[in-house]
Amino acid sequence: MLTIGFSDGTLLIDGLEEGDPLLAELAVWDSRVRRHRAQAMRYAAILRALHGKVEYHDGARAYVEVSAVEREPRALRPYQQAALQAWEDGKRRGVVVLPTGAGKSYVALRAILACQRSALVLAPTIDLVQQWVADLSGRLGIPVGQYGGGEKDRQPITVATYDSGALIMPRLGDRFGLIVFDECHHLPATATSVCATACLAPFRLGLTATPERTDGGHGLLDDYIGPIVFRTEIDQLEGRFLANYQAELIHVPLDAEEHEAYQAARAEYLTFARRCGVDFSRPDGWQQFLSAAGRDAKGRAALRAHAEQKRLSRASRAKLRAVWQLLRDHAGERCIVFTDDNDTAYRIGATMVLPVLTHHTRPAERAWMLASFRDGSLPVLVTSRVLNEGVDVPEASVGIVVSGTGSVREHVQRLGRILRPQPGKVAMLYELLSAGTAEQWTSDRRRRHSAFGEIPFGEGDDAAP
Repeated sequence: MLTIGFSDGTLLIDGLEEGDPLLAELAVWDSRVRRHRAQAMRYAAILRALHGKVEYHDGARAYVEVSAVEREPRALRPYQQAALQAWEDGKRRGVVVLPTGAGKSYVALRAILACQRSALVLAPTIDLVQQWVADLSGRLGIPVGQYGGGEKDRQPITVATYDSGALIMPRLGDRFGLIVFDECHHLPATATSVCATACLAPFRLGLTATPERTDGGHGLLDDYIGPIVFRTEIDQLEGRFLANYQAELIHVPLDAEEHEAYQAARAEYLTFARRCGVDFSRPDGWQQFLSAAGRDAKGRAALRAHAEQKRLSRASRAKLRAVWQLLRDHAGERCIVFTDDNDTAYRIGATMVLPVLTHHTRPAERAWMLASFRDGSLPVLVTSRVLNEGVDVPEASVGIVVSGTGSVREHVQRLGRILRPQPGKVAMLYELLSAGTAEQWTSDRRRRHSAFGEIPFGEGDDAAP
């Protein structure tokens, strides 16, 4: 009889001789222990491969049945019902793609109730973990465990950060029958992929608004979780399940002095790049530039020039005046001001006497800021990237993007922060661009999504970052 056991995030199969083809595509011979070994995530596939062929003893599974009941059940929205059914039809494995604010967490709750097995929810930040714990414990009326933020409490239903999941999975990867990957586009990263590979959970659910990764890593989600089983976008839910919204581009000319300084700095760095044969149209163009700058005596000056032209374009005096005018136009509304970097966020905060939320903000102050924003005593928050993902601020109705990366995901996430529906709400997302700078190219890249009309890429010199 074969025996399957769990060992440090892997499965050990005892009873198969070396070279036996039965599990050839799922396990490998480990000469150190003279047994076959497989990734823990192959558990379900191995059981299917063995079923009806040989007798075996399953000593790997340590997850348990639970009897969770929602305290006040509510009806699923039609798209949530379709998403859950698609996941069920996919043998309770797969990725559900829904916009921010569309109720992904409630789909996960219903998946937990459908499985009735001990479950682990993984989220990228401690804020999201705490949000999940509060939501699940409130809806189910039972203690929900937490790993991360100083907590190490395992319950039949537990929530953890991806970082904590990577640490505990080799030890506890046999304790969960369902694993939910919130913001699952984080999973393919080398540091977090162990959360999938070292867990034997046969049931898997991935949640995200934007699964695609620029490094192509999203292709791994099929193996780690399952295929995309359901997908809908912002424009399909706008007006009924998400707030109506408008996205407006505002081109802001640099002041004459800043424009002159920008052109000089950009010319210096591009001249160096061209002399070194750097091709920014290639995926590795930026790495080419960094490599050339590291080898050449003038490279350090070129790097400084690059940083200076970015600083001038993303935080010009004219942009700050535009932010102030927009805040005056939307006085009394809840506004979030997004920047690409902390320095710009702090500059806006100091200039306009506004609260600034960055990754340096202490947890207690952060909690106070978010609570004050929700109750209206702080109607404006300035942030770099902290509020891009996951944090629930349904009262927000205005977003002002002062600067950002070329990431489609980041831009969609920022839009999602202001789309929670409220009666009569029309959300506004303003994107400020320094006219005549490379920001136009960056904006074109991040707006390649149906929520923004899929504007095409820019051309010419602005193809350089």
